[in-house]
Amino acid sequence: MDHFKEEIVVKRGRTIDDVAFILVNVMMYIMAVVAFMMLSQLFSSISMGAFSWPPLVLFLVCGGLAALIYLRKDYLKMEYEYTFTNGDLDFARVLNNSRRKNLGSMKVKNVEAMGFVDGKQFPRFMSMKPMTRSNWFLNRDSKLFYFYFNKDGNKRMIVCEPSDEMVTMIKQYAARGAFQE
Repeated sequence: MDHFKEEIVVKRGRTIDDVAFILVNVMMYIMAVVAFMMLSQLFSSISMGAFSWPPLVLFLVCGGLAALIYLRKDYLKMEYEYTFTNGDLDFARVLNNSRRKNLGSMKVKNVEAMGFVDGKQFPRFMSMKPMTRSNWFLNRDSKLFYFYFNKDGNKRMIVCEPSDEMVTMIKQYAARGAFQE
């Protein structure tokens, strides 16, 4: 019998993010229109033989802002996906329900220590230097869980927010003594 659990973590209280997403999209279109207007003015001034800098600067600024907003706006609608299958845990980030990026996977039996962030052992692992820490959670007030392990000689820690059901499944596959209270 397979142990399989897939979870999607969504930020609670997304109303502000949804409104910001709409406002950012409107701002992106306004910046793009202004950039094209400045480009048109720049071409007309060049064709008349009188080059001027302000249209070029405004075109670059507004066009750059529109491009930057286009590239970063999907981060306002970010989700994390955790998939547990028979001791393997996969992590992915989903942007705006359209782009999925695989963040990594691990075997739970290879984890040296794991537990809840509010536990007694977490500060000890956080104080270890040098360590790469990956925060793959969206809600700071939820019950966060950490995994501490070595990968290719580097200390790594992943902090995520799995459900209690997934934590129970993870404990079944963990090495003896890995779960920290």
